[in-house]
Amino acid sequence: MSAPCVRMSGRCVSQFLSCFSRTAVRTAGFRQFSSSSVSRAALQTQSVTDRVERASSPWTLMAAVCLQRLPVISSECSAIEQQFTHMMHQVSSEFTHMMHQVSSEFTHMMHQMELEKSLLSDHELRLLEDAERMSRKQADDYDSDEEDDRGDQEIMLTQDLEDSWEQKLKNFQPALRVTADVDKDLTSSERCLADSLLLLAEQQVGGEKLWLLPQTQWQEGETLRQTAERALASLPAAGFKATFLGNAPCGVYKYKLPKAARTESSVGTKVFFFKAILSDSGPPAAQSAPFLWVKKSELQRYLKPAYMMKVDRFILSQ
Repeated sequence: MSAPCVRMSGRCVSQFLSCFSRTAVRTAGFRQFSSSSVSRAALQTQSVTDRVERASSPWTLMAAVCLQRLPVISSECSAIEQQFTHMMHQVSSEFTHMMHQVSSEFTHMMHQMELEKSLLSDHELRLLEDAERMSRKQADDYDSDEEDDRGDQEIMLTQDLEDSWEQKLKNFQPALRVTADVDKDLTSSERCLADSLLLLAEQQVGGEKLWLLPQTQWQEGETLRQTAERALASLPAAGFKATFLGNAPCGVYKYKLPKAARTESSVGTKVFFFKAILSDSGPPAAQSAPFLWVKKSELQRYLKPAYMMKVDRFILSQ
């Protein structure tokens, strides 16, 4: 009786299990799965899970646009820059005077060589043509029929052109660098031409109105950049045209709702910022327009501290 038991116990457990597996599969008619099919099924399950998680995300997604008007004119030089410019002008003047004394003949020779080998411009060619025409008219054997067939068209000489250019230069008056009236108008994109300006819009958040970068809520089927473009286009009577700088956000601001207002499906909001450069400001805005053009130094007057801290990270000082 003990011998059969010893023989049974000496069998390999793996052989016994393999025989049982083959018998069970053959009896039940099950199909063996390959590793690739299992991987595909796992990926499909993960994809479905991701979509469900995104659809049921407790965070509200929004996109905002950081619209920037670049400086139009150069900024005023500081005291140190003015001193440095004056110093460099003196050094350059002294160096030029020294070089003129040392190599005046060489400079004259090189200038003459450059003049002889250079080509005449269109204006210089026209000057020679006018001089030749005037010399023909003063000759005794001048025949007007030999001139070009210009009819009654009046010929403007190059000297007349130069006189008109000189007159325009004398009458030219440069625009003022500082316009006090326009600089006080925060709704005008023409204020503070030497500084970079940012667009702020007055928007309803909860039960209060706040000054923010123009933003709107993300909709199913659009990218975050498209949401930011829609936020800019939805400003009333703005008509701004902008060039967006890439498809990736430059910053994000996240805040949670008060505990009393939180639910399982709504915890808070995530705002993704996109940078853009103003290319056309459109028609002048009314004084009561719900947006402002402000410098970086003026942002703290209108933005909340936490929001300002996030925005300040991706706005460079001019």
